[in-house]
Amino acid sequence: MTIDERLEELDIILPNPPSPAANYVTIKRVGNLMYTSGQDARQNGELLYKGKLGQNISTEEGYQSARNTILNCLSLLKSELGSLDKVKQIVRLTGYVNSTDDFMEQPLVINGASDLLVEIFGEKGKHVRSAISTNSLPFGISVEIELIVEINE
Repeated sequence: MTIDERLEELDIILPNPPSPAANYVTIKRVGNLMYTSGQDARQNGELLYKGKLGQNISTEEGYQSARNTILNCLSLLKSELGSLDKVKQIVRLTGYVNSTDDFMEQPLVINGASDLLVEIFGEKGKHVRSAISTNSLPFGISVEIELIVEINE
């Protein structure tokens, strides 16, 4: 089964690849590794989850935010590679969670991205990761995610 077939089976449509918000590139290839810039949960330029976990965003909404965010990362990969079947493995995910000082469920939030990667890629989707709390993120986003992916030549 191709990754496109798997996405269709999961009823997932990748969004259009996001554009950079400043003077940087959204994705860069170095050898057989692809690096994404930090992405958020936007669709058609509209932010889906704005706010802070532990304040006005629930853990469940944060989970969905991470899930939507990883779809933007995957859309960047597909636009650069032409096909997600070129993904050999997801290597690393770094997730930043805009949260209050007493919010402690960052790993549960970032599970939204990790779970989806495994749903889509199976064993190739398992990765190392960090789920980092931060007191603020650009534009008031709730979650920001960066990916490192190994690709087949």
